[in-house]
Amino acid sequence: MAAAAAEEAAPGGADAIRDGFAELERQQELLASCTRLYQQLTEHFGSLERGIKSRSDSLRARRRVVELRASRRLDALRRRELSIDASVKLALSRLDALAKSPAPKRDREDGDGPPSPPPPPSDDVAEGLAALCAAMDPAGFLAFVVERRKEVDALRAELPAALQRCVDPARFAMDAVSEVFPVDRRAVRSPTDLAWACVLILEAVVPALADPDPEIGAARPMVPQAARDRARGMAAEWKEAAERKGGVEGAKPPDAHAFLQHVATFAVAEKEDKELYKRIVLSFSWRRQMPRLALTLGLEDDMEEIIEELITKGQQLDAVNFAYEAGLLEKFSPVPLLKSYLEDSKKMYCTSDNVNANKKEQSALRAVIKCVEDHKLEAEFPLEDLRKRLEELEMAKTEKKKAASSCSSGGPASKRIKGSAGGAMSPSKSGRLSDNTGAPSSPSTATSSSTATAFIGSPASHVSYGTGSPYSYDRSAGHALYCGQSPMREPYAYPPAVPVPNVGLGMPYQAPPMTYPIYAGYNSGPGAYGNAMAPAFHQAYYR
Repeated sequence: MAAAAAEEAAPGGADAIRDGFAELERQQELLASCTRLYQQLTEHFGSLERGIKSRSDSLRARRRVVELRASRRLDALRRRELSIDASVKLALSRLDALAKSPAPKRDREDGDGPPSPPPPPSDDVAEGLAALCAAMDPAGFLAFVVERRKEVDALRAELPAALQRCVDPARFAMDAVSEVFPVDRRAVRSPTDLAWACVLILEAVVPALADPDPEIGAARPMVPQAARDRARGMAAEWKEAAERKGGVEGAKPPDAHAFLQHVATFAVAEKEDKELYKRIVLSFSWRRQMPRLALTLGLEDDMEEIIEELITKGQQLDAVNFAYEAGLLEKFSPVPLLKSYLEDSKKMYCTSDNVNANKKEQSALRAVIKCVEDHKLEAEFPLEDLRKRLEELEMAKTEKKKAASSCSSGGPASKRIKGSAGGAMSPSKSGRLSDNTGAPSSPSTATSSSTATAFIGSPASHVSYGTGSPYSYDRSAGHALYCGQSPMREPYAYPPAVPVPNVGLGMPYQAPPMTYPIYAGYNSGPGAYGNAMAPAFHQAYYR
């Protein structure tokens, strides 16, 4: 009976065990799903915590920067406030010095006498600029600068000192550039573009407008209110003219540079125009003064964004210059940017043809070398490989030019024989030629129009030669010597001639008369050229 009970209980026990294992599997799946959910929640909250922490750190860093900048500006304001009296005294002493110096004669306005002529232009740049500035002659000043455009280095060195001799440097500078900036008002625009002169003058007047206090300097330009209002009006006029022409991005680079320099020189930057300044800086970032102008115009808070946008556009060299000017080298390391620029440039010129690829690669290498030398990065970015590659490209370019010139030149063209009608060849030409025996020909070898003509055989490899005659015929190997002159010089070299029997006519013949008829046949008739080279001259030359 026990066995029967065990047999009856066995199926029920197996089901219970199966149910138990199934329950365990469900519990296991539930535990695994809970574990996965916990991990997901942990990762999610961890990412949120990291994001909050990074944003907090960023905000703290920005707060520190703002506090540092605010403290610097407050200190600058305190220094300015304390230096007002000293600056006024320095300005008055400068005016006294200018008043005591001999003033140049100016045009008389009372009509008592004829106006005094303007100071004559001096051969010396410094003297000429100083005389024009002391006389407050803005038109002559601009003309002098334009005339000496080839001496731009001397102008850049002498202009600041000369402009300090002006009684009102701000008004003088605006009067000097007003003819071509903000709009070119010249009746005859020659030279075409004078924006470079405006930039040169506006840059040079900054030291003359700087505060006399050396601790403040250009941070506080001494611009009178009337001059500042006029500068604002000129800037507004330029903006309107640029918008009418399609926007500031389409302006000429020197014009846009002159506008930014004008705004920075006279300290008339407007907060609502910051986006405009940023667009111009990004559009013409390759100009050397743009990083400094960006900071002067109050774009220091946007420098990181400007650098990132330049990197996105593939202008890594400009990004390096902006990073150096803004002091952001820790965030934008120059060496990786330079390597990235070389890689991007390689991708660009690899898709071009050979000539353009060579030029683009040379330009990229020169730009990188100059950037490294300007910022003194030779220790971090060696230039030996770049210079070697540049030399290889220049040698390849030179060899290509030599090959192209040699292929295009061909060989020395055969010269026509002047004495084919019986006249003697000029001594200068006959002296340069020689016959197959090596004896040079000279005027003495040509006797008269009745002199016998000799026929000397040329190498056997030269069978026939093309001529300018309209008739087709086969020319024999012999080259005729008209009037006893030397043979025609071959356009290419051939092996030394071997003695061959004379295959020409066995008797001398008279030179053809000047009224020789049209080429009637080369193999028959009294004037036939059976074994001689047929003349390649037009019949009109024989009349």
